[in-house]
Amino acid sequence: MAMKIPDILQEIVEAKRKELERQKVNSSLADITDKASQQSSPLNFSGALLGSSIRVIAEIKKRSPAKGDLASNIDVSKLASIYCDNGAAAISVLTNSDHFGGSIDDLRIVAGIAHQERIPVLRKEFIFDPYQIVEARANGADAILLIASMLTLKEMQNLKEVANGFWMQAIFEVHDEEELEKVLACDAEIIGINNRNLHTFITDIAVTERLAPLIPNGKIIVSESGITGPEDLSRITAAGANCVLIGETLVTADDPGLMLRKLV
Repeated sequence: MAMKIPDILQEIVEAKRKELERQKVNSSLADITDKASQQSSPLNFSGALLGSSIRVIAEIKKRSPAKGDLASNIDVSKLASIYCDNGAAAISVLTNSDHFGGSIDDLRIVAGIAHQERIPVLRKEFIFDPYQIVEARANGADAILLIASMLTLKEMQNLKEVANGFWMQAIFEVHDEEELEKVLACDAEIIGINNRNLHTFITDIAVTERLAPLIPNGKIIVSESGITGPEDLSRITAAGANCVLIGETLVTADDPGLMLRKLV
């Protein structure tokens, strides 16, 4: 009998729901909404992803459910400055604490640095509640991630509406044709193709090569996960992507700035 592969995504979301319940007790929606309303206008995330060459969203990622600690002792402010100085089009901050070692404090620190350089910031999180979007804006995020495999079409539409209310944009993340059909029905402008299956954490760049040609013209395509060097970028560019999101390759590099320059 084949061994059952655990559904890591379900495990992550269940942990996040429990954490969010505790969080709402400590900080009410009214409190964070007031804080969000005091933020300056979000930067143009989609505009940062367009250009004559492929753009890089550089990610701050401390650990992974699949590989454990990647850079647990990382200096978030220093890495954000390195990304800003070496060609990042935007910075993604993984704020999930339970499985990725991140925090909302990381987001706030990075936004404070990146915004000085007019570089937008993405909150990378498992978002299912409007509270998380308001919290993202209150801590400086210009954009959020919405994962199709964990949300219904109606849920995505509702969360998109909340983000629009704060002039924030969203990457709508897909891994297969069914999820792509769902985000297109949601009129997504930015579509992220995750080469990593979030149920098993198996990664394959062929996912971008299969799905990107199915996306209509006029959309911004971001290829995510499993990108390690120029050869991967060549494949992704040939498939039609505008942008890549890279975390592990950068945070584990001896010189993240040099590695980033090789990829931009």
